[in-house]
Amino acid sequence: MIQLTNRQARQFLLLKHGLLGEYKCIGKQGVLDFVRQAGCIQYDPIDVCGKNAELVLQSRIKGFTKRMLEELLYKDRSLVDYPDKNLAIIPVEDWPYFERYRQAARKHAERYPEMEALTEQVQAHIQIHGVLSSDDLKLDGDFSWQSAIHWSGGNNSSRSVLEQMYSTGELIIHHKKGTRKYYDIAGKYIQPNLLNAPEPLPDELEHYKWRVLRRIGAVGLLWNRASDAWLNIWGLKAEQRNEVFRQLLHEARIVAVTVEQMKDMLYCRAEDLPLIEAVLQNPDPDFRCELIAPLDNMIWDRKLINELFGFDYTWEIYTPAVKRKFGYYVLPLLFGESFIGRAEVIAERKTGTLVVKNIWYENVVKQTKQLRTALDDCLQKFALFNGCETISTAFKN
Repeated sequence: MIQLTNRQARQFLLLKHGLLGEYKCIGKQGVLDFVRQAGCIQYDPIDVCGKNAELVLQSRIKGFTKRMLEELLYKDRSLVDYPDKNLAIIPVEDWPYFERYRQAARKHAERYPEMEALTEQVQAHIQIHGVLSSDDLKLDGDFSWQSAIHWSGGNNSSRSVLEQMYSTGELIIHHKKGTRKYYDIAGKYIQPNLLNAPEPLPDELEHYKWRVLRRIGAVGLLWNRASDAWLNIWGLKAEQRNEVFRQLLHEARIVAVTVEQMKDMLYCRAEDLPLIEAVLQNPDPDFRCELIAPLDNMIWDRKLINELFGFDYTWEIYTPAVKRKFGYYVLPLLFGESFIGRAEVIAERKTGTLVVKNIWYENVVKQTKQLRTALDDCLQKFALFNGCETISTAFKN
């Protein structure tokens, strides 16, 4: 068991994510390295100042551009869109570990006798016309369906069948234009040794252990309690989770961490112990200022972030406007070892302007010269990331 102060726990978490001190990941290879380390990053199509996955990466990868992620997904095929923690981006080598979910989707399709004929229509269309989206495809019949592992297809037959074939692994997302997905046959892009591989961990408990260990690594520190960090791990109830933690501890694959003034035990992966040692040896790393994605891996468990950092963050995008405390698309603002506030930033791409609509600082924050300089650097980098040449501050500070 390891004992840490609150500050040391925060530093460890930030170092794990490459958000404290010098950038650990650089360029396109850095993107791939980070996603492999994290296991997955969450995808969301809304683009106010960058999509969620892009926002995760811009805060960690030196020199990151949106094109890097696009190339890794749709040119190099080193990454792939597939449900993990909800909609996500995963390393392609992890494809076999999700075979049980594709099998569940195939079994689910057996409830719909019309699916086979509709699938054949899609295959024939792709063979003749190539890559397609639901707008390109008009299927015969009225078909309403809900995916076993994805979202509801509603009553749009074309979209429903494409999503079903995506869920079973027959199709892959070839590319996206805005929020629209274009599909092609998965076998064209995923190597046969991955595409047709049997599930590496057919035993259910071993599969749970792999996924829990992966999520702990994705966040850095987690506790053994109900958490949004476990979303979309089917069947992982408290009983299964307790047994998983017991076995991972016994196998020395995770380490228990106590943090001062925190009641619950936290856990990190054993392979991250050198980072804890780095925290103990260098208590004063350099500060950076970064805008953090609303669905960032580090803040998957908002209650944990509140306990460690004293920062209470809610993504208010689905909150009715009259009930919002802040704004529609507001990002946490990190400076050094603390979340110092939140910012509403809009990229007006037609005018090439990054509009800083508002910044709400936490009550304890002092706006020092060091903070203002770091924030200016952060916004300049963020503007470049969004292809904006100018920055407009739309509020009185």
